[in-house]
Amino acid sequence: MKVFKFGGASVKDADAVRNVASIVSRYPEKLGVVVSAMGKTTNAMEEIVGQLWDRNEARFVELVEERRAFHLDILAGLFETNENGVFAEVNKEFDQLLLKYSERVPDNFNFEYDQIVSIGEVVSTKIIAAFLNESSIKSSWTDAREIVRTDNQYREAEVDWNRTEELFTEKFIPLFDDNDVLVMQGFIGHTAEGFTTTLGREGSDFTAAIMAYCCNAESVTIWKDVPGMLNADPKWFEDTVKLDRISFKEAIELSYYGASVIHPKTVKPLQNKKIPLYVKSFIDPEAEGTTIQASESQDHLIPSFIFKLDQVLFSITPKDFSFLVEKNLSDILNRISRVNAKINVMQNSALNFSFLVDAAKTDIQKVLDVFEDQYLVKFNDGLELITIRHYDDATIDRVTKNKEVLLEQKTRETARLIVKNK
Repeated sequence: MKVFKFGGASVKDADAVRNVASIVSRYPEKLGVVVSAMGKTTNAMEEIVGQLWDRNEARFVELVEERRAFHLDILAGLFETNENGVFAEVNKEFDQLLLKYSERVPDNFNFEYDQIVSIGEVVSTKIIAAFLNESSIKSSWTDAREIVRTDNQYREAEVDWNRTEELFTEKFIPLFDDNDVLVMQGFIGHTAEGFTTTLGREGSDFTAAIMAYCCNAESVTIWKDVPGMLNADPKWFEDTVKLDRISFKEAIELSYYGASVIHPKTVKPLQNKKIPLYVKSFIDPEAEGTTIQASESQDHLIPSFIFKLDQVLFSITPKDFSFLVEKNLSDILNRISRVNAKINVMQNSALNFSFLVDAAKTDIQKVLDVFEDQYLVKFNDGLELITIRHYDDATIDRVTKNKEVLLEQKTRETARLIVKNK
């Protein structure tokens, strides 16, 4: 079997769903198809959770009905009548969501987030499976909430690989006896108690890797609105170049540093079983795309650039001006963890520890408060983090033109620069 993953942009409307069916129909092999929520539905579902939590009933109902109408409009563009059972299934999902307002809201926001936001994937996959069958592609809807087993860390659940592999063997693979395509939700799983969990934003790529690993798939293809993996984001960089062939190691490095094409957790399970990963365009499905596999022979041929904007650089100094030794560093990292700040870059000297974070994901005041008793804290905001894989002096000069470099780190293959505009 092969595994395909289609993201929200590839199923954003009725024409996009037809295109997915067209792509699937080109492949005679058994396919496991992982699908995200449609269009910007995840963002909309997050707002629904917020309104439920804030007890704003009018806005909650309005947003739920907007999502219902959005999906029913897609269905109307796919089916000649509303007699297909998927219409009732979609309505039922949103009817049940409306009932949540009259129920007791759990104390755990992250728990409630996962129960509601996951509905986007459930509805999306029901529509895709129904339309594939309507298009004479023998398909079955499968439920990740019964197959992908996780722990109870809501919104960032960790996969129980042994149990998940058992569940794929018991509940998923046998369905291929009567079907050519099995459609499953990306991004979501379930606990041993049966509660829904999510794997972190953009986690549908990871689900495709989980499926491939557990089913010993031939390959994974992620269908995107770009021709493959590019050496930079075209929004920020002119003259981007497609990376035709890179190694698992290079893909892991790029995703770790912030390349947005592939979810950071996706590659490692595939590397472990040497399952190739293809990144291809759903706009031009015949084009070659990018191949990610074991060989590192072509990794160095093209430098890659990753830009992270809106960064904050904190500098921490002990108030007693003692040297920063292991004990201090352990304390600093523990404090950073307590405020759930995610470090992009860190560096220390004898008296100073510096770390860089995304402003949008960090509460600056909490960081200041958590250090105030024993440390002096300064910070600079409005910064930019530039990462260059396979750099040379010319590439560094190119990206730092008209920039002041505040901090620089280099290894043999990677340069990382924290800069601000002059």
